[in-house]
Amino acid sequence: MKREVKKFIRDYSSEILEGNVAIFAGAGLSISCGLSSWKELLRDIAEELELDINRENDLLSIVQFYQNRNGRGKINQQLINAFNKQVDLSDNHRILASLPISTYWTTNYDHLIEQSLKNEGKIVDVKKTAENLAQTVPRRDVVVYKMHGDIDNPSKAVLSKEDYEMYHLENELFTTTLKSDLLSKTFLFIGFSFDDPNLSYILSKIRILLEKNTRQHYCIFRSVRKDDFEDEETYKYEKIRQELRMDDLRRYGIQPILIDDFQQITDILLFIKSKVLSKNIFISGAAEKYDPMNSDDANKFVFEIAKRLAARGNKIVSGFGWGVGSSVINGVLSHVYSTTGRLLDNHIVLRPFPQNISDTDERKQKWALYRKDMISQAGIAIFLFGNKKEGDNIVLSDGMREEFLIAKENKLIIIPILATDYMAKKIWSEIEQNLDEYYPSEELKSSIIIMNQLANNQIDALLNSVIDVVDKSQKLF
Repeated sequence: MKREVKKFIRDYSSEILEGNVAIFAGAGLSISCGLSSWKELLRDIAEELELDINRENDLLSIVQFYQNRNGRGKINQQLINAFNKQVDLSDNHRILASLPISTYWTTNYDHLIEQSLKNEGKIVDVKKTAENLAQTVPRRDVVVYKMHGDIDNPSKAVLSKEDYEMYHLENELFTTTLKSDLLSKTFLFIGFSFDDPNLSYILSKIRILLEKNTRQHYCIFRSVRKDDFEDEETYKYEKIRQELRMDDLRRYGIQPILIDDFQQITDILLFIKSKVLSKNIFISGAAEKYDPMNSDDANKFVFEIAKRLAARGNKIVSGFGWGVGSSVINGVLSHVYSTTGRLLDNHIVLRPFPQNISDTDERKQKWALYRKDMISQAGIAIFLFGNKKEGDNIVLSDGMREEFLIAKENKLIIIPILATDYMAKKIWSEIEQNLDEYYPSEELKSSIIIMNQLANNQIDALLNSVIDVVDKSQKLF
C-alpha cells in the first residue's frame, strides 16, 4: 500500500473517532450498484440532438440544449427510469453506513445512501429541499443532504446548466450549511471522476464559500492507465492532465488519493473501518462462579481491565453479562468520574439483554440479534470466564460461545483469557490449534501466548499482559 494511502487511512480514521468527518458522495458510488452514469443517462437525449455523447465533455450543456428545444418533461422521465431501478447496495455503501459518520452530502438523486444507513438501524434525516433544513427528525443519527434534489421530485432536480446557474439564489440555505460543514469537518469526496460536472461545480462553490479558510479534505480517484487508451500518446497526455488536475485540487484544500483500481476503494474503507473499530472493545463475560479465582480478585480484575482500557481512549461494548457486567461498568465509571470533561457515552456502549421474553424461540432470536449488533460495533473481543447455572449445575455459557463465533465471522481480534477458565479456556484451546488464523503478526501471537501462560493468582501481571495484547492488536490497523 502506498505511503500516502496509509497516511490518509490513519488521519481520516482519527478524524472519525473525533466525530469531525463528513462524506460527499458522487455518481460513482451509485454506478457501482448498476445505476446509470451521466453519459448513459443522457445518451438518448444527445442522439435526439444529433450529438455523439462519447465526444461531449460539457454534459450540463447537453441537458440545457435539449431543455431549450423540448422542455423538461422527457428529462424528468429519464431520471425516473434511470434511478428507480431495484439494485443491490455496494460493499462501499455498507461499509460507510457502518461507520460512526453522522453527515453525508451527495449530488446523487437515488436513495441508496439512505437505504444503507437505515439497514444499519440508523435514524436518517434527509434534506432534499431548503424547507427540509428547518425541520429535524427526532433522535436522528445521520443527516443526508441531497443538494441536487431527489428522484421523488425529478422536476426540482438540479441537472441543467440553468439549474446550476440559479442554484445559489434558490438554494442559499444549502450553500450556507455546506460552508459550515466544510469549515468544521474533514470531507472525503468519493464516487467522483475528474471530469464529473458536479465536482467542478462543487469545487467552484468551495472556493467562493471558503476563500482561503480551507480545511484538509480528501478525494479518491483512480489513476489513468495505459489500457484506458488506444495509443501511448493519448495516455501520456491524460497522465499530464491528471497531474495538473491534482495540483488544482490541492488549491481547494483537497488532497487527492490515487488508487490503481476501484476495488482499492473498498479495501481502503475496510482498513478505515478496522482502524476505527479497533478502539471499540467488546467484553464478553458471564460468571455464576469465578473459580479458580476468588470473587473479590475476579471482580477487581474485570474492573481494572475496563478502567485501564477506557483510560487509553477505548470504548467498551458490553451486554451486561451476569456476574461480570457490573464490574465492567464500574471500571469505566471510575475512569470517567476521575477525569473532568469526559462523557460516559464516549467510553461505553451497553446492550443489556431483554429478560421479559417468555417465548424461548423468540428470546433466542432477539438475543442473537443483540449479539450481532454489539459485536458489529467492535474490532477487538475479550472473553472472560463463561459459565452459568443450569438447574443445580454450573455449565459452560453457550451465549459466550455464540459471541465467539460472531466475533470470528466479523474478523475481530479475539482475546480469550485462559486464567478465567470455563468457556474462555475452551475458546483458547480451539484458537491454540491454529494461531496463525487468528493473529496476523508474530509479535501479537507471542504476547497472547505469554498472557495465557500466567496463573490466575498473578492478577497484576495478567492486567498488564491484557493491555499489552490490546495495544499490539490495535497496531495492526
